[in-house]
Amino acid sequence: MEIDKNNIEQNITKAKNGSQAAFRFLLNSFWADVYNYQLKRTKSENDAEDIAIQTFSKAFDKIHTFDDKYVFKTWLITISKNVHIDLLRKKNSSISVETTKEQEDKVFLVVDENPTPEDKIIREQNLAKLLRDIKQLKPKYQEVIQLRYFQELSYKEISEQINEPMNNVKVKLLRAKKLLSEIIKRS
Repeated sequence: MEIDKNNIEQNITKAKNGSQAAFRFLLNSFWADVYNYQLKRTKSENDAEDIAIQTFSKAFDKIHTFDDKYVFKTWLITISKNVHIDLLRKKNSSISVETTKEQEDKVFLVVDENPTPEDKIIREQNLAKLLRDIKQLKPKYQEVIQLRYFQELSYKEISEQINEPMNNVKVKLLRAKKLLSEIIKRS
């Protein structure tokens, strides 16, 4: 997929100012690049997906540090490499590091509650069909959709329930909504 350089630059600028729509655009534009890169490295769809989620989580947290002199995709791949190396180190040392409460609170102070196009498609579905469509998602995506839309938990509550940083929850939800809207459009 050929990506318009100006459009990318505009969305990076908007993302630096906290625009959730810009984050979503960047996630959708570069997900396949990061995922496929990690799939080649890890040879595991689950690991590649988890690393991609963490990569975007870190990238969105650190987007204000992105220097426009560099290529955004290269920056993401570098973050992805580091996430993978960190995971390998953790597996080897088997020491889990908890994020501090302060770090959690700093993560995405801006929460955009505006409905996305995916939200609109999901809401328009008849419930029985929607539940069948949700069952086609991977369990980790089913879980965040269930917690967010059926139990109506906040990002913070979901983060605590599944014991993951709030950034990961947001990226998982973005990804789950995109995949679910694609399933809905196909059926």
